[in-house]
Amino acid sequence: MSDLNATAAALLGLLHDGPATGGELVAAAEERFGTFFSVTRSQVYRELPALHKEGYVRLGKQGPRSSQQYVLTAAGKKAFKAWLTSASSPDHLRSPLILRVVNSGVLTPKQRANLFETARETYKAELDAARAAVKAAVDPVEKAVAEFGQAHARAALKLLDTVSSA
Repeated sequence: MSDLNATAAALLGLLHDGPATGGELVAAAEERFGTFFSVTRSQVYRELPALHKEGYVRLGKQGPRSSQQYVLTAAGKKAFKAWLTSASSPDHLRSPLILRVVNSGVLTPKQRANLFETARETYKAELDAARAAVKAAVDPVEKAVAEFGQAHARAALKLLDTVSSA
């Protein structure tokens, strides 16, 4: 694994906080990354064995219900730092909303209107949450990320307004 993918890097970053099981990593990713970087349970459980094979994590304590802790190794810290300092490739937007909008032509007008209204409600709630995160942020980086979340939610709402009136 000479080049970490973003999901593997996210897991190594989370493991800097200490040993964690796959389920704990999923929860931590949702809490830390919010809506700007999603990590699914299946991605976590696919990446952890690969990170272990590369020596970036080692197995920790066995928990209840066969849960397995993973511990960051020195090689994992080095790989993560190399990923952080490497040239960043362009972001690839993976938006279920845009995918639905692009394919909404197969829906009836009523279904399409319902899709757009439901999405609008979701993004209004996301905008409210981002506004609260901006107000609560103490760290300047945390605040900037929350402001990015606001901008993303506003852009999604603008898209919905545009396609709704088309």
